[in-house]
Amino acid sequence: MFAPAVYFLFLTTGFTFAIMQTTSAIAMMRPASFGFNRETAKDNYFQNKNLATKNIQEAALAEFDQMVSQLRSVGIQVLLLQDDDATVKPDAIFLNNWFCCMDETLFIFPMHAANRRIEKTQSHIDTLKAFTHIHTVQNWSNHEEAAVFLEGTGSMIIDHVNRIIYACLSQRTNKDLLYRFAKKNKYQVIAFTAKDKNGNAIYHTNVMMCLGPQFAVICLDAIADETEKKKVSESLAQTGHTCIAITQDQVLQFAGNMLALHNSQKEPFLVMSSTAYTALNKSQLEKLEKQATILTAHVPHIEQAGGGSVRCMMAELFY
Repeated sequence: MFAPAVYFLFLTTGFTFAIMQTTSAIAMMRPASFGFNRETAKDNYFQNKNLATKNIQEAALAEFDQMVSQLRSVGIQVLLLQDDDATVKPDAIFLNNWFCCMDETLFIFPMHAANRRIEKTQSHIDTLKAFTHIHTVQNWSNHEEAAVFLEGTGSMIIDHVNRIIYACLSQRTNKDLLYRFAKKNKYQVIAFTAKDKNGNAIYHTNVMMCLGPQFAVICLDAIADETEKKKVSESLAQTGHTCIAITQDQVLQFAGNMLALHNSQKEPFLVMSSTAYTALNKSQLEKLEKQATILTAHVPHIEQAGGGSVRCMMAELFY
């Protein structure tokens, strides 16, 4: 069976840690008021307002609960957070945009949409700290006052082993803040611009790119600048990642919005939606199946109304 790539960091104390690209623990937010978010729809062209029906919350809950059951059934640990209904938070289900856990630190990020900033509750942060036993917090939310944003692992595809951040620049991924974040935390940046088939700026990097231990799913066709495209391709090759190219049409079917994980037995999984799975061709699936066991979740209502797929619903917990 395959095994996740591991890099061992030796410390002068004699202890050894394993830095891995994937984790077996994630957080997910069970929604209380899921729906079409008019504020984020201004630049998220995946959203479909026609699915903003009165039953969308019930449909989203059913899809969410089934996905949680699937993940747990294969040995992936899910920290289940519950959104409250005190305020309407239509995108709370996409929690990976406002925080991430890595390098023994909890990072809190500045959000573009004002109605998403209220997702960052202290109770959720306290739950994450208690679960991970992480006490160090970097909160970058103050940049919201200057309208400068960096939306977590939506904005950044992070190569934890090689300490590289891949990022598609947009109004949700500010270039200066991206480089400041990377410098403070000792990461290298590979930044680029990308557009979808209709010429719209791609708002989040994780709709067009997924990075596994030894593979990368990416839509290189979305990167128009040849120098930027070459830099991305060369970086992936130099770090030992097999590039599995997807098309612009497949991006619109959420084929870039996947997440590589492993279970408690260190068996690798690649989580994608049934929409993405159907969009992939035989050759692409065969290449991916050599890397990991594919786990598909059926989340069409969440995808269409929310404009995000399974990767956006999972926040990795490295601790």
